[in-house]
Amino acid sequence: MDYKGKALTIINELKEVFKRLDIASVEDLVTHILKSKKVILIGVGREGLATQAFAMRLMHLGIESHWIWDVTTPAIEKEDLLIATSGCGKIGHIHYVVETAKQKGAKTAVITGDPKQKTPSIADIVLFLPATVYLGTADVVPSEQPMGNLFEQSLLILFDLIVMDLQGKLAKTREEMESRHRNLE
Repeated sequence: MDYKGKALTIINELKEVFKRLDIASVEDLVTHILKSKKVILIGVGREGLATQAFAMRLMHLGIESHWIWDVTTPAIEKEDLLIATSGCGKIGHIHYVVETAKQKGAKTAVITGDPKQKTPSIADIVLFLPATVYLGTADVVPSEQPMGNLFEQSLLILFDLIVMDLQGKLAKTREEMESRHRNLE
């Protein structure tokens, strides 16, 4: 395989995704994160791994954040924000969790590659990440990669960009963030 050529193809796919990204939607999510008492996050599969990485970085910023399946995750409340990643927008248990968070009065955000599906339709904030996603049907950047690779890669980069934005808005130094890094290794 031509690894260098394929890498350039992937980089070009990512460029196209971020060209089409609606920055106002990203800024809306950032505003809600900053206003929230705590942030609870959910996702599955490789999307879930990117979402867990984001939860970790929010904690490094000093934002109270919780991964939904941790045994220490507290109850969601009105001042809170649930961030769900749902590439195809119709994953049953993620939909149920978004519904439940809304019933508890929390704000809900769904990051998706298919914004017209059932879960984004009930969210307070919808961030459309226009990348090919497994089982998706929306008009997105096509990919030579299998399944939802492009969405999952784009999600991780998007979350890193949001962390950089939050770091600036909160005036957090790298040293402050590093001081919150797990030290039981």
